[in-house]
Amino acid sequence: MVDPLGRGPTQSNADPAALPVAPTVDPGWILVDEGFSLAREHELESLFAIGNGYAGSRGSLAEGSALSAPATFLAGVFDSQVGSVTGLVSTADWTRLSATVNGRLLRLDQGHSLEHRRVLDMRQGILWREWRHQNAAGEITRLKMLRLASLADRHLLVQCATITPENYSGSVSIDAALTGTVTQVTGSGTTVAMAVARRVVDSAGHCMSSTEVVVGQLSLEVRLGETYRLDRVVAVHTSRDTDEPREMAGRQVKHAIEDVNGVIAEHREAWLTRWKASDLRIEGDAAAQRALRFAIYHLSSASNPEDERVSIGARGLSGTAYKGHVFWDTDIFLLPFFILTYPEAARALVMYRYYTLAGARAKAARLGYRGALYAWESADTGEEMTPPFVVSPDGGIVRILTGEQEQHISADVAFGVWKYWEATGDEGFLVNAGAEILIETARFWASRAELEEDGRYHIRGVIGPDEYHEKVDDNAYTNGLAQWNLEVGEEVARLVAERWPEQWRALSRRLGLEAEEPRRWLQVARELYTGFDEQTGLFEQFRGYFGLEDIDLAPFAQRTAPMDVLLGRERIQRAKIIKQPDVVMLVHLLWERLPPEVRKANFEYYEPRCGHGSSLSPAIHALVAARLGDAALAERYFREAAEIDLSDNMGNAAGGVHVGALGGLWQATVFGFAGLRFTDEGPEHRPNLPPSWRSLSMRFQWRGRWHELALPESGAERRITGG
Repeated sequence: MVDPLGRGPTQSNADPAALPVAPTVDPGWILVDEGFSLAREHELESLFAIGNGYAGSRGSLAEGSALSAPATFLAGVFDSQVGSVTGLVSTADWTRLSATVNGRLLRLDQGHSLEHRRVLDMRQGILWREWRHQNAAGEITRLKMLRLASLADRHLLVQCATITPENYSGSVSIDAALTGTVTQVTGSGTTVAMAVARRVVDSAGHCMSSTEVVVGQLSLEVRLGETYRLDRVVAVHTSRDTDEPREMAGRQVKHAIEDVNGVIAEHREAWLTRWKASDLRIEGDAAAQRALRFAIYHLSSASNPEDERVSIGARGLSGTAYKGHVFWDTDIFLLPFFILTYPEAARALVMYRYYTLAGARAKAARLGYRGALYAWESADTGEEMTPPFVVSPDGGIVRILTGEQEQHISADVAFGVWKYWEATGDEGFLVNAGAEILIETARFWASRAELEEDGRYHIRGVIGPDEYHEKVDDNAYTNGLAQWNLEVGEEVARLVAERWPEQWRALSRRLGLEAEEPRRWLQVARELYTGFDEQTGLFEQFRGYFGLEDIDLAPFAQRTAPMDVLLGRERIQRAKIIKQPDVVMLVHLLWERLPPEVRKANFEYYEPRCGHGSSLSPAIHALVAARLGDAALAERYFREAAEIDLSDNMGNAAGGVHVGALGGLWQATVFGFAGLRFTDEGPEHRPNLPPSWRSLSMRFQWRGRWHELALPESGAERRITGG
């Protein structure tokens, strides 16, 4: 049958034991792994992860392997045991499912796999697996499986499997490790309850009772050529959601197991809604199309508009790298996607920064400053979670300074808050949360900058986005965003005072804000040192940068290790080589404030000196190159960014997908190639598409209205229409 929603074929109701839906066939919507390579297993587990913003599970093999690392993470559920860095908790493995045929275990490393493939179906939000296995006795078994985290009801996880004995009859034993209701209490005191229900039906639609149930084991007598279907539904609730997580999970799973097909249908419907809002359609470049859908799939899988007290970590809910901590990635790299395609999710992300404002205030006060200094690595409370040190590959102890010195995070948070307000006009957010963030971050910069003998304010002892250089003075990115933050802080103070005077009086009283304080922010902003040279049009990345050793990166073009590893920490800090865009990042964010010649001069100076030691780097270079009109260079960087996960070109996809890079890839397409920009008159665009892209089309939301952007091949009808 053809799915009436156009997502792919559905299964006929004639076979009750068949799976209710089939994988999408359009290659632009799927990621396929044929065969099995044990060495790639950790990487593939990240790429094939499923999630819904509440829960996320790695795409591990159900029966496991020598290198399988299954994990399910719940957003906001952290473990804070004494003596360790707080990290996301890995809950019970609900995906575990193995089968034994006439006493012989079905495993990829035993017997002979006649067929094996995994398919990430991004269109439907489903992980598929098809496996045809022959054991040592010559018995051939066909298995089909699907796994999903419901986007319609974020507390539900579903696993379905069919098993068909192709050339035998006999006994099949199925071992599902998780049964009943499992309760876990984390080190932070959060209770997690997972309740599971299951059923097995044969090809006649009869529900089969288990003949033996021992720790989740189910024994079946199967007949030659017949298909049997196992459904497992898991309901997850925590004490973050309800006072009775165990009872809630138990009640929900009993209801869901009665209509598994309905649960799957509602999940698919929810993904259809998301794709209608967020799909980016490219004609002429199949690789780019798939890469962008991969990015949108994982970004959507990580978001949850229903919970304003959680955010999205650097690897989403797909892996253990960075322990689920939230960085500037969310505010600068992810938010634009959500603001324009899923403003409800964007609101939750900026509200997370409001709910962690107390932690930011405490950090600023601890360092002797006013206002709010956000944590470089944040978890559930907003307290600083950056580890104090790491062990280097040679066994040495390396102190981590980013938690103390990478203070641009407060301006990054403010930037995301302001961009959300500009795009949505969400007055309730601005008055009740956003204004307070903007004021407290401006307050921090006013106390952080010091007036010196030259009559200028300076910010000393920081780390910019270029983390190869530590404890630098007057970092251009930090000072430039601080200047912007001070000006916007004053602007929002005036705006709220004029439009909502009663709320303003209450807020200013609560914050102890004197009338002259915002005016002082403007003075600091005007006199803040920026490192800009009028003659060359260049920003010096930090004081003394232009005097560092200039090392040609061309001889290192084929490197397989980052430049700081190749040159060593001491030499890299004496060199002009940078880890990722710093001044170029400033140019991107403050594009409209800079003359065209300044944008061009700074990109051309810093681009050849960037070593791209961060996954965040290539996409921003693609974006800026495209906006400057260099389509060839932009496309090269776009391909690099697209391959960070899909080709594991940085070698660390095993730790989870790089959601910041995926958000950057989307921005490179929308703000770079499509040239989308916003003015007081509304959305505009100045496209510079790669030559192979015949067309680009998308929808986005701006100030409560949906707009259509279509760039035909001829370019003669480029338009943005409101809907």
